[in-house]
Amino acid sequence: MSRLSVTQTNKLFIGGSFVRSESGRTFMVGPDHFPRASRKDVRDAVRAARQGYARWSALTAYNRGQVLYRLAEMLEARHAQLESICSGSAEVDRSIDRILWYAGWPDKLTQVLGATNSVAGPYLSYTAAEPMGVVGVIAPAEPRLEALMSRLAAVLAAGNAAVVLVAEPSAPAAIAVAEALATSDLPAGAANLLTGPTEETARVLAAHLDIDALDLDAAADPDQLAELERLAAGGVTRVVRQVDPTEQSLGCLAAFVEHKTVWHPRSI
Repeated sequence: MSRLSVTQTNKLFIGGSFVRSESGRTFMVGPDHFPRASRKDVRDAVRAARQGYARWSALTAYNRGQVLYRLAEMLEARHAQLESICSGSAEVDRSIDRILWYAGWPDKLTQVLGATNSVAGPYLSYTAAEPMGVVGVIAPAEPRLEALMSRLAAVLAAGNAAVVLVAEPSAPAAIAVAEALATSDLPAGAANLLTGPTEETARVLAAHLDIDALDLDAAADPDQLAELERLAAGGVTRVVRQVDPTEQSLGCLAAFVEHKTVWHPRSI
């Protein structure tokens, strides 16, 4: 006797949970329905990210690296599934390798990006690299999995929480990544993924006063980029433009840290 297959109910990933869009709207990628995030979903995700940032940044840097390694393990276990929703095995391999590369950095950032400053007088001055806070990410549409993981891994490795807006074609990849995040020991709210057309939600995210940085896709329409930068300026939000959405470098990490300089009297 034949049976109907069980279809997946796709939801947004906010605060460590899979939730339906507040608006109830959906869109289709192939035969599957995906939630279309609303303005309220963006606000809920930012609120969850602020709470998640407190938990994520409180972990030791070494522990954050372990969690990212665990995320790579979860994606490796889904290799075959991921191949079917992106360009193939090579892109999946690059995406997983990207996470592994960033997983080695959290406990080294202070030593590499920090410095002991030479000053005149009986003082000790040093500069330390610290996470910025909540980072809004407008994920590039292509390559679907690699671009998403490249931007998200850099933000998390620097110790920040992320609110990621994922365009329609990349929705299947985002849902698969969300399922891996849910089982990777990442604190709830440290990463939030919202699917749907970004024309509406990107403006809400850029103008939100509780995000500390905005990661933009430099390949987007120039007029749209200019508008998002203008909205971000209202909240004195740092803006990062993704010239290469798949770049893997120390510069990608440095873009999402703050440098704090401390002066202390030196004993004589």
